[in-house]
Amino acid sequence: MAVRTLRDHFIISLKGVAMGAADVVPGVSGGTIAFISGIYEELIDSISKVNLNTLKLWKKEGFSSMWKELNGNFLISLVIGIGLSIITLAKLIRHLLETQPILIWSFFFGLVLASIIYVARQITRWNLGAIILLIAGALAAYFITTLTPQTTNASYPYVFFSGALAICAMILPGISGSFILLLLGMYKPVLDAIHDKNLGLLATLMLGAVVGLLSFSRLLKWLFDHYENLTLAVLTGFIIGSLNKIWPWKEILESEMINGKLKILEEKSVLPSSYKGDPQLVWALLLAAAGFLFIILLERLALKKNK
Repeated sequence: MAVRTLRDHFIISLKGVAMGAADVVPGVSGGTIAFISGIYEELIDSISKVNLNTLKLWKKEGFSSMWKELNGNFLISLVIGIGLSIITLAKLIRHLLETQPILIWSFFFGLVLASIIYVARQITRWNLGAIILLIAGALAAYFITTLTPQTTNASYPYVFFSGALAICAMILPGISGSFILLLLGMYKPVLDAIHDKNLGLLATLMLGAVVGLLSFSRLLKWLFDHYENLTLAVLTGFIIGSLNKIWPWKEILESEMINGKLKILEEKSVLPSSYKGDPQLVWALLLAAAGFLFIILLERLALKKNK
């Protein structure tokens, strides 16, 4: 791997910012952003190297050898971007989701729609197995988006489990870690913890995320090494199935008031013409197009850089 400059690491941090922003939104995967920005396989490979053998390398050859083996500069640049994004954007995105849901979902819908095309292009050989796995991935992701979010007390063991499960989803393109937190009833407690600086809950969540990440990344690396095309087909299906969750126009089927705020328990996607209220169709289409073109632009820039 070529030696990266300070500018390269700054760009990696910006990709981390985009991943963090996506991970805050229930329905959009930071893994999708990593994939379309060209760092997904490097991320999985780097994370999978965090193990006892790497620690032994530190003892045997020193910290610099271990850091190089871990691709540490890449990981720390990415983590800085993700962390800054989550800390600074969590409150803004929560506000936008409450006040302008159609517009923000439209932008992300266009972004994810273009991502499907991008990821599918990475599949070099289509066969019956790839098609079946794509359909299975799409159905699995669609089913997840139809599940009803739970309400729970945030005990520390449950927070740990939620972090481990959510991070596994978070690094899968198409499967949103935030939505998994939502299903587990942990999305609002986590956002509140960020806002209130509840370090105990956040540390427990992060510990669970680290355990889940180190375990799941090894499986993903093995799948990419041995079944890359089939793995890409499943990931493409995941992204297709996730479109139901981020469809901008929803009809609320069941809700309840909690602490003076409306909590949606069940909803379904409807056409703009059937939406009860202002569908904001023109602005929604413009923002969906902006999200779509943003991904196309990223892809063109990546191709230009690789030439």
